[in-house]
Parts: sequence; C-alpha cells; structure tokens
Amino acid sequence: MEFASSGIWLIVALLAIVYYYFHRKFSYWKDRGVPYIEPNFPLGNLNWKHTGNLRKLFDKLYNAGGETPFVGGYISIKPVVVATDLDFVKDVLVKDFSNFHGRGMYVNEKDDPVSGHLFSLDGPKWKSLRMKLSPTFTSGKMKYMFPTIVDVSEQFNQTLGETLHKVKEIDVKEILACFTTDVIGSCAFGLECNSLKDPDTVFRKYGRMIFERSKTRSIKRVIFLLPKLAAILRLSVFSKEINNFFMGIVRQTITHREKNNVRRNDFMDLLINLKNSGSLDEEKKTKLEELTLEEMTAQAFVFFAAGFETSSTTMMFALYELALSLDIQERLRTEINTVYTKHEGRLTYEAIKDMVYLDQVINETLRKYPPVPALQRIAQADYKVTNTKLVIEKGTTVMIPAYQIQHDHRYYPNPEKFDPDRFLPELWKARHPMTFLSFGDGPRNCIGLRFGRMQSRVGLAMLLKNYRFEVSKKTPIPMKFSKSGGILSPLDGMHLKITKI
Repeated sequence: MEFASSGIWLIVALLAIVYYYFHRKFSYWKDRGVPYIEPNFPLGNLNWKHTGNLRKLFDKLYNAGGETPFVGGYISIKPVVVATDLDFVKDVLVKDFSNFHGRGMYVNEKDDPVSGHLFSLDGPKWKSLRMKLSPTFTSGKMKYMFPTIVDVSEQFNQTLGETLHKVKEIDVKEILACFTTDVIGSCAFGLECNSLKDPDTVFRKYGRMIFERSKTRSIKRVIFLLPKLAAILRLSVFSKEINNFFMGIVRQTITHREKNNVRRNDFMDLLINLKNSGSLDEEKKTKLEELTLEEMTAQAFVFFAAGFETSSTTMMFALYELALSLDIQERLRTEINTVYTKHEGRLTYEAIKDMVYLDQVINETLRKYPPVPALQRIAQADYKVTNTKLVIEKGTTVMIPAYQIQHDHRYYPNPEKFDPDRFLPELWKARHPMTFLSFGDGPRNCIGLRFGRMQSRVGLAMLLKNYRFEVSKKTPIPMKFSKSGGILSPLDGMHLKITKI
C-alpha cells in the first residue's frame, strides 16, 4: 500500500513538473508583452488539427494584432512570429534579408534526394543553386519556351472541344492540371506527357501523388514542423516511388540528349550544362561546383511540382471568378480578340505582353487566392525589431500571412469583391509593395514567376478566345477551401458550364 501511494505521488510530481514546464514555455509571448493566441496544451497553435487549415488559424492570429508589428503563436512549445505590419514584412523579406534568408524546411537529401530542391534548401547551398538556376527564367529564356506552351495550348483547345461534344459541364481543376502537367513536362523534361489525351498518364499520376493527403503524411507534416526530430527519425518528405520515378526520368533524359547531341533551350538543357561545366559566380569570379544527378533531379522535380499545381490553380480560380462576373469575362475576351487581330490572328510572345487587362485579371486572382497562403523565414541571429524594444531570438520562425494581408480592407477595400482594376498601374504603385505577396518578395521570391505568369496567360487567352464560362449547379458558391495540402484549392473541384464560341 505504501509502495502504491509513493507511486501515485511520483506521478503527481511528474505531472506537476510537466505542467510547469509547458506553462513557462507558453508564457513566452505574454512575458514579452506581445499579443498572442492562447496555445493548446501540449501542441501549441499549429497542432495536427490545424495543419490543413492554416488560413483560419492565421485569421485569428492576424486579427489579434495590437501596437506591436507582429503577434505570437506556437509550434508545439516553440514561439512563432506572425507578421502584421507591412514595414516589418519588408524588413524581413528585403531590407534585412541576410538575417532571414532561410525557410527552415526539413530536407533529407540522403534518403530522399528530391527533397533537396531550391524551395527548401537554406544557406550557401541555396545561394549557389539560386545563382546557377536564375538564368533559366530570364525573359530571353521565356521566349525560347513560349512556342512549346502555345503548342500545348492548341492541343488543350482540341481536347476540350472534343470533351464538350459529350458534356457541357466539367471539372476545370483536373483538365487545367493536365494542361500545365504537359507544359511543364515538355519544358522541364523535354517529354510529351499526353495528360490531356490520357488523364491517367504516368506524369499526371505522380503529380497527384506529390500532393495527395494520407494519415501517414499528416503525421509527418507535424513532425516536419520540428526539423531536428524529423532528422533524428530520418523521415522522407516524398516516397521512394516518387524519388525513383523522377531519378529515372532525369537519368534517361540526360543519356538521350548527350548521346544524340539534342538541344532544346529548356530547363533540362541548363541543368545538363551545370552538370558538365558548373557555372561562374559573378560576384567572386569563381567557378561554382557542378551539379550531381541527385541535385539535377531535385530541381527538375520542384519545377514540375510547383509549376503545374500553382499555375493550374491560378487559372482555375480566374475562370471561377470570370464565370461569376460575366461583364469582366466579356471585357477580357474583347481585349484578347483585339490583340489577336492586331497580331494577325497569332498568339505570339509580343501579343501576350499586349494583353494588359489579362495581366490585371491574373493579379487580382492571385491577390484573392494566393497559392501559398503564408511565407516562412527563420531568424539566423538575434534581431532587434525596428522602432521597438522587441528582439526576435535566433532560430525563431517568422510567418508572413499573405492571404490575410491580401484580404485586408485597409489595403484592398471590399476585399472579397473580384476587381481587376485594383491593378491599374497607378493604383498598384500607390499601395505598399508588401500588399501583394503571391510570389513572395526580396531575393528569395519565386524564381519561376515569369514562367508561371506566361503559362497562365497563354492558357487563359486560348480558353477565353474559344469558350464562354458560366456557373453550374455544381459550382461552389460560396467558395469552400480544402483543408488538406499546402496549396490553396477548392474543397470539391471546380465544376463550370462551358460553351464553345
């Protein structure tokens, strides 16, 4: 009896110690006078229930702001900064980028080579890769890739026309993903994916696998929020099957091109050049290291994954808003037809640049539906916040809620209204530069933003010239977002009524 009593008191004592430990950890922001949302014991704010619903979580955090330029949250017991002030956002992304250049993403290059891509890497390796890959996305390179995108868009037009002979209402989310998969497959790998003709083709299959949700991946997502624990467990971000597929494709493509002296002026050509000769660091005038097969695969992988999903989602939300606002749709169609006529009925690189209102529609779509709802940075050293006594300690995660900023009525009156005229040059210039973060900002902004914009412009120009889009009984009104995945997307697809013009 005495032994049992001692055991009970031991358990009580241990529980008291644990409670005190968490209480002290969860007092971090309170002790510093920073507004915060009360964390949930023991997983903080960003627990497994929230991993697929960050938008609503950030709504609460963003609206809890006070006089400080950020509010406090918690990943487990780890304090997290959630930015609410645009000048502070600019300091993090641009002015003091040297102290916030890392994202703090989990990477396991040994067991999971494709995870070692530009988006996730930090430090010198990120800087070296960014420098090597930047030449791929210049306006000159975009011109080289443009005809390929137009060719795929013409196949898209033919496939969609054949589909509409059978049905008038389709899920545009899936067919747009097939279009962008074929574009990226061609530009990144030089391969005809044929997703438009066969939605179950191998590239489309692996594209779905990258973003699919499962219980196992949900558990991993939580652990990835704690990179040191994930490293101890040697977790892989992506499955062995995905790694083997992309490694095989890249290896075969390299072998074929080098053996047959094939040049296509695409992303793979640049990677092959970097594999064989490295590149020059213009700042230090020193030669950068050559890329390994694993490094090449990781970069081709992220170009494929990010390129097909974000662009298809942007076009999907644009068509949704245009179906809801037929007057805007007609105005845009008039511009597209006018520009086609000006350029002798051909869709050229110069013609796309002339479609100014199309660009405004895409910008407004990205404002209202940013593909990545929040940006993440890690403090590399203790950082004193401008005009305050606050210090962000080394290793602290800084989250920038792009969705909330781009829906803030202070910057965009009536933010739920779809209004492309918000992006008239004079209005855009008058706003704070950090009010539009759909491509990030600063030295670590989206490296593929030119390509993504071009792909979306070509796809939308072709679609709106040839088809009229309207809502149907299955169209999600109001919009309901999926709680899974890191890319903002609708809960149950995007069904629209389509009529050939």
